Amino acid sequence: MPPIGGTNTHNENRGIRTMTQHGETAVIPAAPEHAPILANLLELYAHDFSEFHNLDIGEDGRFGYPSLPLYWSDPDRHPFLLRIEGKWAGLVLVKKGSEVSGSFGKDAVWDMAEFFVVRGCRRRGIGTQAAHEVWRRFPGMWEVRVMQANVSAQQFWAGAISIFTGEAVQPVAIDKAGERWSLFSFESKRVAWNNESL
Repeated sequence: MPPIGGTNTHNENRGIRTMTQHGETAVIPAAPEHAPILANLLELYAHDFSEFHNLDIGEDGRFGYPSLPLYWSDPDRHPFLLRIEGKWAGLVLVKKGSEVSGSFGKDAVWDMAEFFVVRGCRRRGIGTQAAHEVWRRFPGMWEVRVMQANVSAQQFWAGAISIFTGEAVQPVAIDKAGERWSLFSFESKRVAWNNESL
């Protein structure tokens, strides 16, 4: 079934395009040639995130993201780019295995490693649509970690997950490396829609 407020079609990049009142949103699997675009978007993400988490800028003036190349060599990692009306608008990095519960191997949970929507595209439902597309793509148990200091992100994830699952999902408070996090856990059930597989 298509997400609330939109219809889905596949594009030539095996991405998903969603038509909403804000225009066309596409969740596109990122190929290795997209690495520079992802790296640039990750700099914007790190800048935003540095408000809540101690991140250092390197000697080259960049935050950097050392594990980015793994998203094309590790079969349990999946990079995506977001486009809105044909313009780059964000990224999603998904990996198998938990940063918290230690769940790895064939029964591992899916982890929303990184999720970013550029500021000019926020608060329009685009992030929720993108998250739902990714969760549909990878059925199974999911974990989403949010720093407790990042109140707006906690509100976003609580809403996006509750809409997706059809029920309120309460996070669990955890400590990791001396920092307080909220951990959302939920299941993405395999659902066929449009008689097409993702």
